[in-house]
Amino acid sequence: MILSDRDIARRLEEGDLVISPLEDIDVQLQPASVDLRLSDEFVVYDPASVACLDPKDPSTVERATRRLRVAAGDAFVLHPGQFALGSTLERVKIPADLVAHVDGRSSVGRLAVVVHATAGFIDPGFEGQITLELSNIGAIPVKLYPGMRLAQLVLYVMTSASERPYGPGRGSRYQGQSGPQASRIRID
Repeated sequence: MILSDRDIARRLEEGDLVISPLEDIDVQLQPASVDLRLSDEFVVYDPASVACLDPKDPSTVERATRRLRVAAGDAFVLHPGQFALGSTLERVKIPADLVAHVDGRSSVGRLAVVVHATAGFIDPGFEGQITLELSNIGAIPVKLYPGMRLAQLVLYVMTSASERPYGPGRGSRYQGQSGPQASRIRID
């Protein structure tokens, strides 16, 4: 079951679900989701720096990426065909009986911007900022402004609370993340 605005507001008030900071709950709380804003930090890939990304060689990911921060009032320009990592401004804490899915807002999708490539699933127990996998599938560069509502978080009730939620007990590699995080597949 998908949580409604009423259920989301109740869970936020009870404190077991955390989405913070919510700048304006009346704007960000939608009928069946919560709009999330874009942070000012990005990880960009430089295709010329490595021949390929090798999951067994973490140095290729390190050499191929660089972190940048967009100054207040400026925009990050996502070029056609470009892939970059961003993150939500909000930190989330998903309780053990909920699972979440992050996706782009339709207004952003209509600009040909994809908010996640494959990793839209947010496990029960996850805490931190959500890394966004940004792609421009259009033919025109698009400016993305820190603070803009870019994504939406949909919350689902599970049939029962997770016995082993995401987190330290599982060795979860992205728990507590702050800002966009490049792949840690080497830990597999």
